[in-house]
Amino acid sequence: MNQPPPFSHSQRLSATALSLGLLAVIAVGFVLKAAQGVVIPLLIAWLLSYLLAPPVNFLVRRLRLPVFLSVTCVVILLLLASWGTGIVIQQRLLGFAKAFPEYQARLAKILEHYGTLYDLPSFAIQEPNWPAQLGPLVVQTSKFFITFISNAVLVVIFLVFMLLAKPFGNDKLRAAFPDRADTILKITGTISRQISAYLGALFVISLVTGLLVWGALVWLGVEFAFTWGLLAFVLNFIPTLGSIIASIPPILMALVQHAPQTWPAIGVALTLGIIQLTLGNFIAPKIYGDRLNLSPVVILLFLLFWGWLWGITGALLAVPIAAAIQITLAHIPPLAPLAVIMGSGKRYAQKKLPPDKQQ
Repeated sequence: MNQPPPFSHSQRLSATALSLGLLAVIAVGFVLKAAQGVVIPLLIAWLLSYLLAPPVNFLVRRLRLPVFLSVTCVVILLLLASWGTGIVIQQRLLGFAKAFPEYQARLAKILEHYGTLYDLPSFAIQEPNWPAQLGPLVVQTSKFFITFISNAVLVVIFLVFMLLAKPFGNDKLRAAFPDRADTILKITGTISRQISAYLGALFVISLVTGLLVWGALVWLGVEFAFTWGLLAFVLNFIPTLGSIIASIPPILMALVQHAPQTWPAIGVALTLGIIQLTLGNFIAPKIYGDRLNLSPVVILLFLLFWGWLWGITGALLAVPIAAAIQITLAHIPPLAPLAVIMGSGKRYAQKKLPPDKQQ
């Protein structure tokens, strides 16, 4: 009876390396979960630094302003824009809170109507105890805003220090590592260009999505149309899942507003679906191009992992983190195959096409 050959030395080393790598990933996950109060503001500041570095460099190098003054001006403009956005969101939420009792009464009538129509049992049509349901939600929302404010302070602090180092960062790197500076600058430059292009294109797509949703809901006569358009703008920063979640509230609003008729809600669902499909499947890929060379499966896995780890904030940061990891792996020869696996594969399929078929 033949026995299987024993493991070779290289196979044992590979198994050991795989085990150590898995343990390292688990350990890093625990550290990121425990230190999210510091890591999340640091990552947000890192992303914002890519968007705000060009105006800071322009003020320093072209207008010859001091670095501290340039960073101060840019950060103040960011804070003013954030403050204005917060005021608008607060006003819309207060308006919806004032109208909530009216929608509660409408919902009770809808439940009563369908309960009578389909002879449903009383427990199925009993109106929920909204004060009891909203109490824990208010507590959670208060904790969220307290955490958000504390994170915003850390984000601003980290962002100021990052922007202060941006104008002369490349010069210091060349002086410190004259032999490896070009490689490091190539990696950081590629990450900066791709993430900046992605965030800029995502902002434009999200803004267009919010405006189209707002206009469509106004045309369809759905109440609080601006609020739902603003919600679509914000949640569109979460790929795939955000647009689906943003479509649910206006559909429910149309259902409550026009009950017992269901055609208005169906019309809203179809209209929002057309907007999301058109922008997501036709316009967005044309704008993004191959700047963000990530597989849809990789994006989904990163969304699930970072969303589980850090919630909504993690879902927002998932794609930039995936892009940065892929670019870094591509410049490390032993790990380059992983970068290829993380990619979309379009550029490799393009090489196999005959010349007359290539676009």
